[in-house]
Amino acid sequence: MLKGFLTIRDACPACGLDYSFAEPADGPAFFGMSAVGIVGMGLFMWFEFAVHPPIWVHLAVTMPLLVLGCLGVLRPLKGWLVSEQFIHKAAPPVFESNGKHGDGSRWR
Repeated sequence: MLKGFLTIRDACPACGLDYSFAEPADGPAFFGMSAVGIVGMGLFMWFEFAVHPPIWVHLAVTMPLLVLGCLGVLRPLKGWLVSEQFIHKAAPPVFESNGKHGDGSRWR
């Protein structure tokens, strides 16, 4: 499904499914940073209250864990969001017409 780190292929090499429908945008980053941030802040707070380390230890331990955690969940989350788009046939809305109020004639 993915080539490289986060680039979506044009089509599936196994079954030929066209991935042109897939556009997860910033969803994986949002969900990944939210989840890892909550867990990471819990770890940071536990570490602070249990050990009372100097700030440089926090920077040396917690920051790399947060960065690696965020990068580690991006691929699975992107794959999950693309599969959800396929399963639920998500697509941009298509309108047949704008109706009476969509042509701007009210303001002329």
